Amino acid sequence: MKERIIAIAADHGGYELKEIIKEHLGKNNIKYVDFGTNSAESCDYPVYARPACNAVQNGECECAILVCGTGIGMSLAANKCHGIRAACCSDTFSVRMTRLHNNANALCLGARVIGPGLALDMVDLFLSTGFEGDRHQKRIDLVAEIEAAGK
Repeated sequence: MKERIIAIAADHGGYELKEIIKEHLGKNNIKYVDFGTNSAESCDYPVYARPACNAVQNGECECAILVCGTGIGMSLAANKCHGIRAACCSDTFSVRMTRLHNNANALCLGARVIGPGLALDMVDLFLSTGFEGDRHQKRIDLVAEIEAAGK
């Protein structure tokens, strides 16, 4: 069985929450690769979303957790990466459904939208919920067709 490794990245708005999530992952013996940023100094979210998503694309990492101020910027950047299904979530129901039905492989969180406690609950749920497949796979395939046609 392949070792589970999570890609994690943030911009300045998500830096502090990223650090909290890293500590949580470490305490739970979940390996991760930190793609930055490494401070709260102003920076551009696409610069950090792209290498984290590339690690998911090439199989280095199983999935990505991306954090910015709202989660929206990271999700916009991540969803431009071929094969990435990023979901910006602010509640546990959405996290559960995006894994079960959308097979999301990137969770985008807004550090200015949710607190650390909820964020950690959402991370745990994202990492522990599997894809239901079946009728949902057809929809994922249809989304992939749209992605392929957009090239």
